[in-house]
Amino acid sequence: MSRATNPADTLLRQVSSGAVAGEGVVSLVRKKSVAVREWLVLDSDGNAEVLESGKHAIMRRTGLPATDLRILDPQLSYPSSVLGREHAIVVNLEHIKAVITADEVLLLNSRDPAVAPFVEEIQNRILRHKQGTWDGESGNFKDFYDSRGPQPSPNRVDMEKKERNQSSSGNRDKLKLLPFEFVALEACLESACSSLDREAGILEQEAYPALDKLSLQISTLNLERVRQIKSRLVGITARVQKVRDELEHLLENDDDMAEMYLTEKLLEQLETSDGTSENYEAGDATADDDDDDEVPLETNSINSIVADEDLQKQKGEVSAVVNDKRDANVEELEMILDAYFVQSEGILNKMSALREYVEDTEDYINLILDDKQNQMLQMGILLTSATISINVFGLVTGAFGMNIDIEIFNDNANGNKNFGLTVAICSVACLSMYVLAVTWWKRIGLLV
Repeated sequence: MSRATNPADTLLRQVSSGAVAGEGVVSLVRKKSVAVREWLVLDSDGNAEVLESGKHAIMRRTGLPATDLRILDPQLSYPSSVLGREHAIVVNLEHIKAVITADEVLLLNSRDPAVAPFVEEIQNRILRHKQGTWDGESGNFKDFYDSRGPQPSPNRVDMEKKERNQSSSGNRDKLKLLPFEFVALEACLESACSSLDREAGILEQEAYPALDKLSLQISTLNLERVRQIKSRLVGITARVQKVRDELEHLLENDDDMAEMYLTEKLLEQLETSDGTSENYEAGDATADDDDDDEVPLETNSINSIVADEDLQKQKGEVSAVVNDKRDANVEELEMILDAYFVQSEGILNKMSALREYVEDTEDYINLILDDKQNQMLQMGILLTSATISINVFGLVTGAFGMNIDIEIFNDNANGNKNFGLTVAICSVACLSMYVLAVTWWKRIGLLV
């Protein structure tokens, strides 16, 4: 027997299925909106563009794996790091979360108020980089290093002068500029180190007066203020230490620094591709000539073997030249990293001096508290000795207060005299006992 379908049930079922589908669409939209993030793209001309893109699009654009992009996620707490990859440099330093390629910079948290000065600074650096030239008279980069950035060291100047003297006249007139990725990387390092230095300076201005005030007056308010300063000191020291360790790790590994030469790697790939196409054309022409000349098979085999050996030898020479060139150019990046390594080391030294001052203040406060505690103990010893002496007087009073018949109570004429004499003798005895006790405590060192 078939069961009749209720139209109301059908309508409710459709509504419920529609609601479920709507919830699914909303959840998909939410997931999609969460996956898409806003990136600020700065090209090599200094132009800025806001790009809303997902993780996979950024991976295809920069050639980075998902694990490297996860480091830049603001919802995750990753320590400061600078990673050199095949086609990009990942920078996660303090408030800066960026991906640097050979021709652009991608910023993730560009709407952060702390990042706005950095965006302006890196745009100015990119514009100066376009206009910067090598000044042969002064031996410096024009319009590239300003008063706020690190200046080239004398070793760097001597090296550049030596290279210019050894180069040909055509190379002398060629402009020598840092690659685009190093300009952006230097801006990131300067912004991060300057932010840490600024926080360290503010902490110093607040810490020293608070510590001096605590040394003069130990109170709950001063102790709480010093406790907060100490917690901030530990946090800033850990952050600076991580930046310093990351720079030290890069300076100790030439391979990691060589990975950051994105422009050179891009040019080498272009040269390799051009050389391959020329070899293919030359190979076709040789093959046609060989077919026309009808060279015997044995001669062709010998020539091909010799050609292969020459080709391998040339490749080895080219690779050796490229490696030597990259090793020499590593000093350029090493100079940049070393400047900010020294700056981070200086911040650590200031934090270390402040920590020592905090520890000295704590030791001084502990000495004061120990001295007060010793004074309280000495006062306790004095009070205990006085209590014992008074208890001896009370013992005499209790002994005479017993309900017994003794001779001293029967003499009514001398009763007052005997009472006064007894009180005087007992008082002198108790006082003498107290003086003897205090003298003994001082002799054995319990009292000062």
